[in-house]
Amino acid sequence: MPQDCVILTLACGKYRFNKLDFGAIDGIPRLIDIGQCNNAYSAIQVALALSKVFNCGVNELPLSLVLSWFEQKAVAILLTLLSLGIKGIRVGPTPPAFISPGVFKVLQDNFDLKLISTPDKDLADILKK
Repeated sequence: MPQDCVILTLACGKYRFNKLDFGAIDGIPRLIDIGQCNNAYSAIQVALALSKVFNCGVNELPLSLVLSWFEQKAVAILLTLLSLGIKGIRVGPTPPAFISPGVFKVLQDNFDLKLISTPDKDLADILKK
C-alpha cells in the first residue's frame, strides 16, 4: 500500500490485516478501524463528510470499497451502498449467492460492481482511480 494512503476498515474482513503496522501520516494512523458491521452507517457518514470537505460526490473520492465474507450483515451493507448509488464496489471472492449471473451483469452495468481478483491486481486497479 502506498505510504500516502489511509486504510479504513470495517466489519469481518479487517481481521486479515488489522494486526499489521502501516505507520502514520503526520501522526494520524494509516490504518483506522471504524468498527463492526453494525458501524457501517458510521463509515458511510465518514465518506459523506469527506465528500463535503473535498466538495465532490462520494463516487468522485479516491475511495475504494471491498466487501467480503457475504453473510447477512455484509449483504445488508452491500444493498445499502447500492441504494445510496455508491459505485465501483469490489466483492468477493465470489458474489453473494442471491446474485445470479444476470443480476450481477445488471449491477456491473449500473454500479460498476466488480469481483475481486488478486491483491496485487486489485490494488493496482484501485490506485488508478
